[in-house]
Amino acid sequence: MSAVPEEHWVALHHGQSTDRGLRRALNEDSMLATDTLLLVADGMGGHAAGDVASSVCVQTFAEGVRQAHGLIDAQLIDDLLQRADRAILAAGSARAGTTVSGAAVIYPEGQPQWLIFNVGDSRTYRMADGLLEQVTVDHSEVQELLDSGQLSAGEAAEYPRRHVITRALGMRADNRADFWMLPLKAGDRLLVCSDGLSGELSDEQMQQVLARFPDPQQAADELIQAALRNGGRDNISVIVADVAAGHPDDIDITVPRQIITTDTEEKS
Repeated sequence: MSAVPEEHWVALHHGQSTDRGLRRALNEDSMLATDTLLLVADGMGGHAAGDVASSVCVQTFAEGVRQAHGLIDAQLIDDLLQRADRAILAAGSARAGTTVSGAAVIYPEGQPQWLIFNVGDSRTYRMADGLLEQVTVDHSEVQELLDSGQLSAGEAAEYPRRHVITRALGMRADNRADFWMLPLKAGDRLLVCSDGLSGELSDEQMQQVLARFPDPQQAADELIQAALRNGGRDNISVIVADVAAGHPDDIDITVPRQIITTDTEEKS
């Protein structure tokens, strides 16, 4: 990770909010928001397990980004995911696990881009030109059935095993992450959330709230309240971040969305 010219750096203006919901005794979610990284981890395993797993994941990333002085690339993210997986296993003996999703600002060839990643069904969305788009794809049983055409979108909403995930950290499960790289431009708004939000609000409802509240902290708070009004059946965690500055030459760059191949995948 080489040095980035100062004029190419971007800043993120972010807000974050979390709530244990109306039916859970404990909040097992953890979050991290820095100038270069946004991350939500949704813990699984119950008291003294899920909350530990998500906390270990966030602590691993916080320390890794600190040691990298905020300069992030795909390989660092993959290394930190693997490190978090091992640390969670060591702390929880396969009882504890977490999903994770997030976005990092990276600088390939000195130009800012989004690197978005997920393991499990926590999600990252991008809002550009007023339209909200889900970037990540859930690692879940219901998503596999949707992809294969065995379920319609309407049927998926009522599918009894819709919360069964197929990838996670810390549970001796499939822990592979998916990666996307997207152009970063001034005016972008990112939403990173646990499934406690996406399970209660439709994409259209989330888009309406994000469009209505320009301040990221207020938008995050309002999303939490909307999810609580719709049932609040799970822990709810939300990060909303806006690109506050960017290099003018980067604004109109158009590149295809692409899967980032990490060194780990190349060796497997």
